[in-house]
Amino acid sequence: MVYNLAGVCSPSACHPTHRNGFLKVTDSTTVVRINNLSKRFVIRKDKSIKERLTTFGRSAGFREDFYALRDVSLEIPAGSTVGLIGANGSGKSTLLKTIGGIIQPTTGTVQRRGRLAALLELGAGFHPDLTGRENVYLNASILGLTTAETDRHFDAIVDFSGIEKFIDTQVKFYSSGMYVRLAFAIAVHVDPDLLLVDEVLAVGDEPFQRKCMDKIRSFQHEGRTIVLVSHSSETVGDLCDRGIMLKSGRVLFDGETKGALRALRAEFEAERAEETTVDFGLGQKIESVALVDATTEEVVTAIAPGQSVRLDITVSSDVVLDEWVVGMGIDTPLGQSVFGTNTRLLGSAGNAPLVGERTVSFALPDLRLGNGQYFIHASFGTPAEESAFRIAQAATVESQDGTRSVGVTSIAASYTTS
Repeated sequence: MVYNLAGVCSPSACHPTHRNGFLKVTDSTTVVRINNLSKRFVIRKDKSIKERLTTFGRSAGFREDFYALRDVSLEIPAGSTVGLIGANGSGKSTLLKTIGGIIQPTTGTVQRRGRLAALLELGAGFHPDLTGRENVYLNASILGLTTAETDRHFDAIVDFSGIEKFIDTQVKFYSSGMYVRLAFAIAVHVDPDLLLVDEVLAVGDEPFQRKCMDKIRSFQHEGRTIVLVSHSSETVGDLCDRGIMLKSGRVLFDGETKGALRALRAEFEAERAEETTVDFGLGQKIESVALVDATTEEVVTAIAPGQSVRLDITVSSDVVLDEWVVGMGIDTPLGQSVFGTNTRLLGSAGNAPLVGERTVSFALPDLRLGNGQYFIHASFGTPAEESAFRIAQAATVESQDGTRSVGVTSIAASYTTS
């Protein structure tokens, strides 16, 4: 027997081929089950009605099949928080909408159980000509609440959203942040068993984002199931206990969150490898970059917190440079600067004219990076053009400090009790 969201047997849902059926009651640990899911969209090149009439019966060359999802199979157990990650166009939002029943799969099945709440698109489920108050009741009814239940939760919804002054204003006059505030407040107060969240939370301001994160964490403690799409590695790493990486509609990695983020970074690194060198053609060039252990003189790709290393940057110039600058920096995979300096800042720019090759060595004693992967960039130029030649990912280093801390800095912290 198969049960619908209200716990009542639904004949249509009981049919074995029903594409948005619900899981059997005996499958108590599974909230979402996806089997061989594919979603095909048709891309038409004949845009106007006139063009379609002209090309009628001759679809070849005017229509193209695009598979947003290909043979996706996975199960999501109750109480888990799953992050869907991948590059733009990888199929994350399509998969989330398919789980939510917004779109139907071309082939395969999606089964789920429990009450669903979804934040998929800005303004989804809202009518622009209705007030915020009216849209609370409209959206709550779409999510399965009765009028009496919405009455009971209304004050809490408005208080959580923080837009009391505008609750009787038409939502077409709302900012994007106000949309998100009200939509999230409704979603988390309908008592969902499964919460689907797309990137919409990035629209809200920082205090509201923290408020949302706290609410999601409380959901986790209550054993609710959460599936979220985010381009923020920090958010996924902080909230999720499982990561699913998609590429071109296929599951490329499914497992521990750290492994999924590492696979994503490796994919980005491979794609950007040819785009990380900037050369303005001024005759300056970086010949090589190497991170060397200060004690063993060996090139390293992994370090421990507190290890002393040296960055050797060999540069060359076709013309005589009376003044020149060599710089370096350490960045996270998302481009956040952790540390940076150059020979000018260190007080040694242009001490001697340069022509031909020369190696500049930056000593980095007691380097304490937090756990994770980092990119080292290098630049070379004149004081007027410090980055005439720049390599954004000149070297990669992995900091391995175990699981004793989080963040980009590793500090030898300890504690006592009294």
